[in-house]
Amino acid sequence: MEVSWETSVTDSINTIYLLFSAYLVFVMQLGFAMLCAGSVRAKNAMNILLTNVVDAVVGSLSYFLFGFAFAFGGGSDSNPFIGTNYFALKDIPSTSYDYSFFLYQWAFAIAVAGITSGSIAERTQFSAYLIFSFFLTGFVYPVVAHWVWSSNGWLHPDSTSLLFGSGAIDFAGSGVVHLVGGVAGLWGALIEGPRVGRFDAFGKPVQMRGHNATLVVLGTFLLWFGWFGFNPGSFNKILVSYPDSFDQGNWTAVGRTAVTTTLAGSTAGIVTLFGRRLLVGHWDALDVCNGVLGGFVAITSGCSVVEPWAAIVCGFFAACVLIGLNIVALKLQFDDPLEAAQLHGGCGAWGLIFTGLFAKEEFVIQTYDSGNVGVTRPYGLFLGGGWGLIGAQVVELLAVVGWVSVTMGPLFYILHKLRILRISSDEEVAGLDISSHGGYAYSAHPEETGPRMYGEYLRFQDQS
Repeated sequence: MEVSWETSVTDSINTIYLLFSAYLVFVMQLGFAMLCAGSVRAKNAMNILLTNVVDAVVGSLSYFLFGFAFAFGGGSDSNPFIGTNYFALKDIPSTSYDYSFFLYQWAFAIAVAGITSGSIAERTQFSAYLIFSFFLTGFVYPVVAHWVWSSNGWLHPDSTSLLFGSGAIDFAGSGVVHLVGGVAGLWGALIEGPRVGRFDAFGKPVQMRGHNATLVVLGTFLLWFGWFGFNPGSFNKILVSYPDSFDQGNWTAVGRTAVTTTLAGSTAGIVTLFGRRLLVGHWDALDVCNGVLGGFVAITSGCSVVEPWAAIVCGFFAACVLIGLNIVALKLQFDDPLEAAQLHGGCGAWGLIFTGLFAKEEFVIQTYDSGNVGVTRPYGLFLGGGWGLIGAQVVELLAVVGWVSVTMGPLFYILHKLRILRISSDEEVAGLDISSHGGYAYSAHPEETGPRMYGEYLRFQDQS
């Protein structure tokens, strides 16, 4: 059947929109790389940069071969737990998905491994990164994505058998992406233990600040920029009009989603700024950057279904969650150099709960029913929507924590038992750059007083 030129133009514009959003999300990899590099000590900068590259290249292959199929594979033999076709993009493009959709979802998948890498930075063998990155991107994350984002998934809000008559709303992935990465990082950091010297003999924390605040701030702004593809881009299509309004459509919701994203991150940043000022007695740029990111993580679930004022509430409590979890982490001698488990795990969990409390029915219908008149859906508990949505959100939270724990926890434990997870204390003290990568990332740095080149490091090891 011949396609009209109007349909061709609409499809072309929607494809361009999705591809541009994919490019924005991929820019977040650069943001992660800069943030991670600035947050570790100079002697480990090259290592953390390389792990970010590895997350992208290994994740690309694993998501191509298995991940996309597990996440979105449907068909006659589809099931609510895991996809079963589209392996290695066989039968793509199809009536449901095309290459641009794959690219967009791939950019999400590789972000998950980047989150986990931050939690175990400065003490992990490089081979372990290769293993867990492949497994996380190719299997663990895609299964969760299938539950929530595939129309066959048991948590999807358009599933044939809606959970609690609602299904879970995790529009851009506070749970699917951030909670998955955060919980995986939590298990990795717990099994590896803290870095050498992070806590003294009495259990008191010893500060190990990142070496470059400039990179941290640069990375934060790059992530902020990329989040405009992460959240608004999750509509997938921008040229979708609403039947009850001549001047509104997905383009309206896309703009609103960008606004709620900005407000949540900004509020979390300002609350963190003053909160940490009260706790530590000075203004800390690095803490503010993490606060901003915590707000973005939290709003990601409900960015398309809440009012702008609710996004401010989301950001306020996201900052409180992050500050509180960081205090608890130090009390428990939990060491996460990037605060990834607290930030992505804690704020991601809060984001799921927040959506169940503040989702607006009108916006839920616009997001999941293209604004069709006469449709009713469960919405936020605090707005009178009942317990269906909040119940589904809690179930998603528990399911994600449970699934990642029973998959990534044993994987990290096996790597630990095989002695291919953590580097030796001598290598850690010397720094991963010199012990594993042939030299430091910088030609000179005032904190580095040990061997400068890999050959010097080997001679130093022989002498000791």
